[in-house]
Formats: sequence, structure tokens, C-alpha cells
Amino acid sequence: MMISRRGMLHLAALATVAILASRPVTAFATAKVRIGVLKFGTVSWALDTLKQHKFDAANGIDLEIIYFAGEDATNVAMLAGAIDMIVTDWLWVSRQRSEGSDVTLAPYSTAVGAIMVKQESPIRTIADLKGKKIGVAGGPLDKSWLLIQALARRDHGLDLPATSDIVFGAPPLISEKAIQGELDAVLNFWHFCARLEANGFRRLVGAEDAARALGASGAVSALGYVFHDKWANENPDAVRGFLKASAQARDLLTRSDDEWLRLAPIVRAEGEELAKLRDRYREGIPRRPVAEEAADAGRLYHVLAEIGGEKLVGSAPEMAPGTFWQELLK
Repeated sequence: MMISRRGMLHLAALATVAILASRPVTAFATAKVRIGVLKFGTVSWALDTLKQHKFDAANGIDLEIIYFAGEDATNVAMLAGAIDMIVTDWLWVSRQRSEGSDVTLAPYSTAVGAIMVKQESPIRTIADLKGKKIGVAGGPLDKSWLLIQALARRDHGLDLPATSDIVFGAPPLISEKAIQGELDAVLNFWHFCARLEANGFRRLVGAEDAARALGASGAVSALGYVFHDKWANENPDAVRGFLKASAQARDLLTRSDDEWLRLAPIVRAEGEELAKLRDRYREGIPRRPVAEEAADAGRLYHVLAEIGGEKLVGSAPEMAPGTFWQELLK
């Protein structure tokens, strides 16, 4: 049977349509999401789980993880548009917004640091820190340090920087000096605190305890996934797909001890230390409505601004509107 050239083209077009229709929709729905994180940061645990179990592909995204050596580098890269997303704290987001940026945040973790002392230490309350040598990670404007100071002032009339010997340093060094007995107490990041707990230390007071005492009604995420409003508006499926994939990864880390054993080489811990990191990580997974977290963050902003001043928050008297992604508040 003879077929005209027009008929051949028509059949070819039909065949092309059939082939395209038979392909999975996700092949066309996949959106690229570039996230910048610290190479050895705790966020990499969840992201590794996400990629290992292909939660990104299952939610229509292709996640590219880009590692940086320092937090400042990730911030600059995201603000410049070189990456789509980073992980940082809501106070930084608020300051950026108050200065004209459109960055916003989706909660990631409520895990925060604590004042740690050796099990046998005679230090039992914040008041006992008077005159002691205290190691602090994160610098003088670290949120956890400011909250602890605020609690000490309110409940004990104690100005810790004025009455104690404060030593600032990198988290690993602060922990090492504590183990060696060169410091009476230390305030470190949550995962360093968990490692200390597994090695003969106890929590004196956590930053989350101070936050609740100072007005928060529940746990507030210290860190969140941060991105531009403009990017989110242009890529809503990518944002929601990523947040869903992240939630699935954290859900797996909540219920599977085996997943933590798989992560052990990345976490660089084993035995009791791995178990303590696992438990503290799970405690830090946000479980409250975002609107409640945002309201509490607004209350804590005033406390932090009073102590940290313009060096911390700039000239903004209130937490900037939109600090927490508005889509999550609906």
C-alpha cells in the first residue's frame, strides 16, 4: 500500500505523541534545587538520607548538594544567586529582610546548645557559674549564649560576661578544653554537647530552657532552610517538593536506628556517642505549627535585641515580617 509523504509525516507525528505520552510525567516535572551546606555539618546527615533513598526524585526534584568550607561562603553564594537554598538561623533572615532582601525561612531543626559541666562538677545552677571559667562556641553574639545571659540576669541578677572568665573558641577546641579540665563549663553547639554527654558530661541548662523561660511557648527552630521569596514564587513545586523530601528523610531518621548505623561513618561516631547524637537529633525535629514558632521567635527577638544590640539585629526594633515563609503560615 502506497502512503503519501503527508501521510508519512502524520504517522510520524502520531508516533512521537504516543512516545511522549508513555513517558513518566516526572521526567518533565523534575526541578533542579541547589543547596549549599557545610561539608561536615549536621544538615548533611539528613541530605545524605534524602539522596540515599531518592526522596528527591520521588517528589519531582533533582537535589544538588554543594559543599562549602564556611557559613559566610554559603550566605554569600545564596544572596548572589549561585545556589537556591542554604541552612541558617531566623535571626540572620530577619536582619537581611530588614535591610531589603527577600530571603525567608522554612523550619529545619529546634536543636540548640546547652551549658555542659562534668558529671562530678559542683556547679548545679546558673548562679554557680559566677566566677567560673566558661568556654563559649559561636562568639559573643551567639543566640544560645545571649539567651543564657538573659536568663542569668533575670533570675539571678548575674551578668555572666562581667562576673565570669569567658573564653570564646571553635566548637572542637571548646569541647577538648572541657574534657581536659581547663574549663569549668562550656556552651557548645548541640551536636558537640551530645558528644560530651556520651563522655561524662551533663546538661546544666539548655538554650531551649532559657527560651521557654523567657517567653517562648515551645521549641523554636534555631535553623531553617533559607531561600529567596522570588525564587520560591517562581518555583513553588520545587520548594514544596524539597520540603516534603526533607520531611521524609527526617521521618526515616526518627524511626530507623538502622539508618543511623548506615550514617555512622558520616556522623563520625559509634556506640553511646552515636546513640546520643541520634536521640538529640530526633528531639530537634520541629513538630509545632510554623505560625506558633514564628510568634515565639518574634518574642525572643526582643530579648536577643536587648542584649545583642545593633551588632546583632541592626536597627530593626521588630523581627521582620516574612522571616518565616508565608506559605507555611496559611
